[in-house]
Amino acid sequence: MLSTTELEIEASGLGRIREKVEAGERLTFEDGVALFRCPDLTALGALANHERERRHGDLTYFNRNVHVNATNVCEATCIFCSFSRLKTGDPAAYTMSLDEAVGRVKALRGELITEVHIVNGLNPDLPWDYYPDLLRGIKAERPDIHIKGFTAVEIHYFAEKYGMSYEQVLIKLREAGLGSLPGGGAEIFHPRARKKLCDDKVGADGWLEVHRVAHRLGMRSNCTMLFGSIETVEERVDHLLRLRSLQDETGGFQTFIPLRFHNENNRLRRLPEVTGYDSLRTMAVSRLLLDNIDHIKAYWVMLGIGIAQSSLWYGVDDIDGTVREERIYHMAGARTPQEMTRKELIGLIRQAGRIPVERDTLYNIVAEA
Repeated sequence: MLSTTELEIEASGLGRIREKVEAGERLTFEDGVALFRCPDLTALGALANHERERRHGDLTYFNRNVHVNATNVCEATCIFCSFSRLKTGDPAAYTMSLDEAVGRVKALRGELITEVHIVNGLNPDLPWDYYPDLLRGIKAERPDIHIKGFTAVEIHYFAEKYGMSYEQVLIKLREAGLGSLPGGGAEIFHPRARKKLCDDKVGADGWLEVHRVAHRLGMRSNCTMLFGSIETVEERVDHLLRLRSLQDETGGFQTFIPLRFHNENNRLRRLPEVTGYDSLRTMAVSRLLLDNIDHIKAYWVMLGIGIAQSSLWYGVDDIDGTVREERIYHMAGARTPQEMTRKELIGLIRQAGRIPVERDTLYNIVAEA
């Protein structure tokens, strides 16, 4: 006899997909489109939550991290970006000296921080040495800290600008202290949307290849998708399945982070704000399609605290971290705090009815809070 939840899923038209999920059968492109088109968010969430609890129970992960965005000068002209400035000297353009960038970490000397997250613009004025020197400076200040830095877009840019292969760039950065890669820069892989959104930076194949090489070198990474701008449902599913395919090949992705588009201070400001409904729907579908990626993360900075809490019942098991001094989404209009304390994160998770677990970057448990 079907439970009340199973009956609700059946009534929503997702009965066949529920049977596949419970049987451990992989979902198809057509299944992904059907999930996105299902109007019953509650039924979709219940299905995603079933998979989330099968993997993680009530556990919800977080860490203590700090963001360092050392420069926003960027040659790329992505039309959704509010963070970058095209050249040095433009209004609001900045580039930190190495002392300033390392100082962001040095200022936290007395606090337990386990991760530094580094993402920058593609700055044509900086020499190669700036980047490994930045890593070495952070490691000299905090040798215990894990550095997650440089998107695949940046790695591709370094390779082209400084005449190296992806492997050479990654090895040199790893020798200087890099531990893993963030997942940014993926945006939407489909060529139609990508051509409109970010035509002058590395394409989907290049983004995937950087992560393929990093995984081959034994480095872990995250992956992302920018949703809610001009992409179609079919293009979202295509994106997710390309990530799933690379994960089949390498097993190197740790977590998937759906990134909600913000429409302030960029050339897509006439687009409507992404709804909470679409945010929760996207996270739920991601949990169901990405059967080989362990974690789905709700980046509270860009989702908002309320949606991030709700997402813990829509497939999400990770809520990111303390996130000090985030700039990229706040320059796009994010109204969330610049940081949250460990106590606040724990409270947020507990209020949602879940069990908080502090992790490090590689998902080793630091403490059950």
